[in-house]
Amino acid sequence: MQLTGSQVIIECLKEQGVDTVFGYPGGAILNVYDELYKHPEIKHVLTSHEQGASHAADGYARSTGKVGVCMATSGPGATNLVTGIATAYMDSVPMVAITCNVGVSLLGKDSFQEIDIAGITTPITKYSFIVKDVTKLADTIRRAFYIARKGRPGPVLVDITKDVTANKVEYRKEEPKLPKPGKETFTQEDIDTAIHMIKKAKKPYIFVGGGAILSGASEELKTFVEKVDAPVCDTLMGKGAYDGTAANYTGMLGMHGTKASNLGVSECDLLIAIGVRFSDRVLGNPKKFAKQAKILQIDIDPVEINKNIMVSHSIIGDVQIVLSEINEKLEELSHKEWLSHIAEYQKEYPLSYPKQGLSGPYMVEKVYEAAGDAIIVTEVGQHQMWAAQYFKFREPRTLLSSGGLGTMGYGLGAAIGAQVANPDKQVINFAGDGCFRMNMNELATAARENLPLIEIIVNNHVLGMVRQWQTLFYEQHYSATVLDDGVDYVKIAEAMGAKARRVTSREEFDDALQEALSCRQPFVIDAIVDSDDKVWPMVAPGTPINECMDGADYEGSNSKA
Repeated sequence: MQLTGSQVIIECLKEQGVDTVFGYPGGAILNVYDELYKHPEIKHVLTSHEQGASHAADGYARSTGKVGVCMATSGPGATNLVTGIATAYMDSVPMVAITCNVGVSLLGKDSFQEIDIAGITTPITKYSFIVKDVTKLADTIRRAFYIARKGRPGPVLVDITKDVTANKVEYRKEEPKLPKPGKETFTQEDIDTAIHMIKKAKKPYIFVGGGAILSGASEELKTFVEKVDAPVCDTLMGKGAYDGTAANYTGMLGMHGTKASNLGVSECDLLIAIGVRFSDRVLGNPKKFAKQAKILQIDIDPVEINKNIMVSHSIIGDVQIVLSEINEKLEELSHKEWLSHIAEYQKEYPLSYPKQGLSGPYMVEKVYEAAGDAIIVTEVGQHQMWAAQYFKFREPRTLLSSGGLGTMGYGLGAAIGAQVANPDKQVINFAGDGCFRMNMNELATAARENLPLIEIIVNNHVLGMVRQWQTLFYEQHYSATVLDDGVDYVKIAEAMGAKARRVTSREEFDDALQEALSCRQPFVIDAIVDSDDKVWPMVAPGTPINECMDGADYEGSNSKA
């Protein structure tokens, strides 16, 4: 049947099972929006800014495992998606961003709102397309979804010229082609070598990253851990892949990891890295990372092998499939003495914070007590680390956070996407006041959509994590990090249609949280905390992770000085 390009776009979205699109219209994409108007089966969420749309598509994807979809018009509309696309790229989030450009005859002529968005996004996508021929449109959109899902997931951009959205073409519906992970990337010898290493180890440690969540490997991971009988730590992206309440779970590894994890990994003789990329925040000093250990790395992306640290053996493949293969052949092992040793570290070096006054860790713990099954979203900074440290994530896809790019302003848009995708779950976003300022306009979106998400502003009137670094490493030169301009976030929230309360004590926070949880509309809690609260433990940049310090260590070193 003959359809316009805009009709083809909508039909292809329906083919792929898309039920929600986040976007913002404009001149070049008007044909698509006119067609979208006729298809209420695809929900369109109008965000306040295109960056909010890209973050919402990201949050939708992370919380569901589906491909998130966002749309924008040409020029600034398209470029406003860039930060969200880069965020998704760094954290391997499947997303398709659809933009429209000026007509083919106007390309390359500095036409109004013309931009080479495909060229701009090439380094931050798995693939960037520009469609100038309507006969290639359907296949391109189908390829985009396939690429976004295949192997290591990620974002794909499809830019479509305006004349293509108006031209007609013969369209035939197709079933979506879904990638099927297999065993062709590894051999039985790879599996046998890994099993031999695991059996030989006396002090194994399992290190879990976001790849375990992306592959849906939580059950296989649980079985693997039980068979190896080893302690488990994780990355920020790996939270929830393994039960955060398990006795052998020791917390995050790296710069703000627990002392138990950092000391344990530094002493282990085999580090089993599952779906991790060994970022600088994990390694500390790479030359001194896990020097006593052989490293076994399991990852779907061959580029990650030996990229940041040399490993002893690797298996390139889908984590779920690789762990299933290992579990079939691996006998149950016992490492009681090693587990007892790590348990002593956990007792000796627990996470702690002041027992008086309102603080980030207190709020995170209270949220966990009141809504432990919530989807937690964070912005980037101190509050992000406190959420990772003090909330016990038991299920995958329950922490949404910008790990690789570290995008301030990510959280509120992502929370909107997660709440739209999961209407029956409570979504709670932790934000710093610095982050909240960046995209607080999306509160209007949450109010318009009547989304019952909760925004908790950990308001210290400074850029908290930057200030922490300035305190520790820059002689307390607080350059451009003090936010003392008196902005009233409660009034802003109420003006945008949300409910809001300001709290300054534990008792006030507890009351506000209960009100927020029972309120079926957006709710903002502006929580005032001390400007000099710090995230502990911390590993100083460039130092080994076993040299992690906590507040007591810091105070002790200052008193000696």
